[in-house]
Amino acid sequence: MIKDIKMRYFSLFKTFFLVLLLLVVAQVAAQQTVVKPTILYTGNPHTYTIGGINLSGVDNYEPYVIIGISGLSVGDVIDVPGDAITTAVKNYWKHGLFADVSIEADSIVGNKIYLGINLKQRPRISNINYNGVKKGEREDLELKLPLRKGNQITPNIVDRAKKIVKQYFEDKGYNNAEVVIMQRPDVTADNQMIVDVNVDKKEKIKINRIYINGVEEVPLKKIKYAMKMRERVRWSTLKNTFLRSKKFTPEKYKEDKENILSRYAELGYRDARIVSDSVVPYDAKHVDIHINVEEGNRYYLRSVKWVGNSVFSTAYLDYLLRLKPGDVYNQTELDKRLFTDTDAVKNEYYNKGYVFLHLLPIEVSVVNDSVDLEIRMSEGVQATIDRVRISGNERLYEDVVRRELRTVPGDLFSMTALERSFREIANMGHFNPETIQPDVLDNREAGTVDINWGLETKSSDQIELSAGWGQTGVIGKLSLKLTNFSMRNLFRKGSLRRGILPQGDGQTLTLSAQSNGKYYQAYSISFFDPWFGRKRPNSLSVSAFMSIQTDVADSYYNSAYYNNYNNYLYGYGNYNGYGYGYNNMASYYDPDKYIRMYGFSIGWGRPLKWPDDYFTLSAELNYQLYSLKDWQYFLITDGNCNNINLSMTLSRRSIDNPYFPRQGSDFSLQVSATPPYSLWDGKDYASLAKNPKNSSYKAELRDKHKWIEYYKIKFRSKTFTSLTEGKHNLVLMTRADFGILGSYDKHKKSPFETFYVGGDGMSGYSYNYATDMVALRGYENGSLTPYGYEGYAYTRLGLELRFPFMLQSSTTIYGLAFVEGGNSWADASKFNLFDLKRSAGVGIRVFLQMIGLIGLDWAYGFDDVYGSTQYSGSQFHFILGQEF
Repeated sequence: MIKDIKMRYFSLFKTFFLVLLLLVVAQVAAQQTVVKPTILYTGNPHTYTIGGINLSGVDNYEPYVIIGISGLSVGDVIDVPGDAITTAVKNYWKHGLFADVSIEADSIVGNKIYLGINLKQRPRISNINYNGVKKGEREDLELKLPLRKGNQITPNIVDRAKKIVKQYFEDKGYNNAEVVIMQRPDVTADNQMIVDVNVDKKEKIKINRIYINGVEEVPLKKIKYAMKMRERVRWSTLKNTFLRSKKFTPEKYKEDKENILSRYAELGYRDARIVSDSVVPYDAKHVDIHINVEEGNRYYLRSVKWVGNSVFSTAYLDYLLRLKPGDVYNQTELDKRLFTDTDAVKNEYYNKGYVFLHLLPIEVSVVNDSVDLEIRMSEGVQATIDRVRISGNERLYEDVVRRELRTVPGDLFSMTALERSFREIANMGHFNPETIQPDVLDNREAGTVDINWGLETKSSDQIELSAGWGQTGVIGKLSLKLTNFSMRNLFRKGSLRRGILPQGDGQTLTLSAQSNGKYYQAYSISFFDPWFGRKRPNSLSVSAFMSIQTDVADSYYNSAYYNNYNNYLYGYGNYNGYGYGYNNMASYYDPDKYIRMYGFSIGWGRPLKWPDDYFTLSAELNYQLYSLKDWQYFLITDGNCNNINLSMTLSRRSIDNPYFPRQGSDFSLQVSATPPYSLWDGKDYASLAKNPKNSSYKAELRDKHKWIEYYKIKFRSKTFTSLTEGKHNLVLMTRADFGILGSYDKHKKSPFETFYVGGDGMSGYSYNYATDMVALRGYENGSLTPYGYEGYAYTRLGLELRFPFMLQSSTTIYGLAFVEGGNSWADASKFNLFDLKRSAGVGIRVFLQMIGLIGLDWAYGFDDVYGSTQYSGSQFHFILGQEF
């Protein structure tokens, strides 16, 4: 029984084992592995599941990134052959990063396929050489081209680079330039190429003749003058002109065709069109331009109707438009008066906050030569300012910048406030005025605008280290001007600093020292805070100075005299009294002959709201002490002279750029006065110090000027007008200055504070203790107020044309040409605007970030000066740290 049961179980187990074995064999047979199978693209496709993907040929990318480009993933069901593999290959070629692409089946295991993606990377750029171009051109191309060291190079990149280079030189007038970009293997690195950009610029293409056909009603000159490009001048037929052949570029040619149509539109020819045009080679260097125009009729404005206006009356809008029925239909002027002029209709609405204004001029009727104009508008709602953001400020505390803004969150938007904010930020001197970008973003749904101020920080601190040679030796000067000083952070730890110097509040601290040792020493310090107290724009200024200058001993002159006399007796040179002695003046120091000056001033200023908020009123209290001993170079040789005066200055400054103004003005009227001591001191100045031969003359003179008295009026003005459009534009600067030094008692005229006119206007240490230095180019320093003829009145008038060559954050360079005239008078009653010394010349100005303004002028003086019957003639003038 038991044996039967065992036999039965054994039989069942054997049957189960055989069945299981058959299943395993069947499964193994179903999953037979095929390595590197052959795919027949002519047969029927088979469906597989991707079991794995292997990547080869790419070492510097993550595998999942490169596999992802194919669009294939493990687990995807695909047909082989089929579209999935074809699409994956196309995806790799589309990226352009690979020189060879193949996808193959590594193996097939049952219904799973294992793919191998084989890629060959394109080479990378190891170096780029530019041949046939200048340094500046190479730097421009490096910024423009998509060629970068370390990047892969593809045919598309090469083609694009070639087009960019070609276009770059076409814009410069090299229309026949040839560009070849070569690639050669870098033998020092694997899979890297050296790229050679070879340029043959050929000759510039210039214009020989411009032929405009079809011009009948308008003078041909008016149409040609609208073009920026000029034709070649035949010098045999046209003399006394500086016009020369201009280069031809496709871009400028396209602009000039638009300029021709714009000129016709200005003249009322709204239908004018260019029928055809062509550019024909004249020779290897020149082309002829042929333009055929059709003028059409000239149109006039018959009526103007405003639709949708409620903020401004129709009469006021007509006044702003300045186009009346019967006027020539000037479409260019219409666009200006509606949209672009400072006082255009659009800007008037913007100043009231209507930034969502929609303005559309429609020609509702055109009959014969008349146009009926309808100006339709949707005024929208007034927009308020939501957010004001400032970016790029790296030097100042943000509240120092924000306090200059007229665009305040919560206020109605105003274009005038936006433009004024631009000027205030530009005139701070801490940001590049050429790159200030106010970006206005409107939110129509909320009825608000956001203003983003993009700023580029620039340092305006200056240091001056200079040396010169005088009669007493080398004179050295060291000056440091810090324009972003912070007095409150001087002893505060953790505050914003530049090295050890506290900064961030926009205050100005100036330290200066000048010396040549024991003969001359001068020291000064000044501090200016434009927002004293940080709450209101009230300015505070404090300054102090001292200087000591000594003279040479009498023995120097005696020695020089005898040395020259002996040379004369023994036949060496000529006897002239001075100048040929053995001894150097520096070795004859005399501490008992000197002038010592000490001074202190404190000033206060505040902006005004009337007549407008460009005006500023300031007051300054000054004290100077002049201490002289045996000083033979001045009217008073011994004693102390005290000068206590109060100055009041009314100024208006509205320039748009402190380094190269293009518009605006700068006016100042200053009145300075001392107390009128002569009204109460009881002295008879008519009889005091009258006769120099009297033994008491020096004592009387000392007593007469112990307390200096005078009143002084100075007016200075400059205006700036841009004559052309664009960033690099021609600017006209006009100037008108005058000054008068008066006295309360005609017998007590001040020998101090007179005007020293002529030359470069730079003060030397021999003169600046008693005079105002006034430049007049074309004449030697002080030649219009020679010694003994002190200037008690002066005037100066001038015109100056300026053109910028470079306007960068750290450097501003511009050239200038000028005419000017001026004079001074020893008697203010003889002041005469028609008695001027004239000059003309040219010059250049360079503003360097750490040095300030430097310049060189050449001028020719057309008139004679005191003591001479000869014209002043040619003069060179060098300036440092100031402007004429």
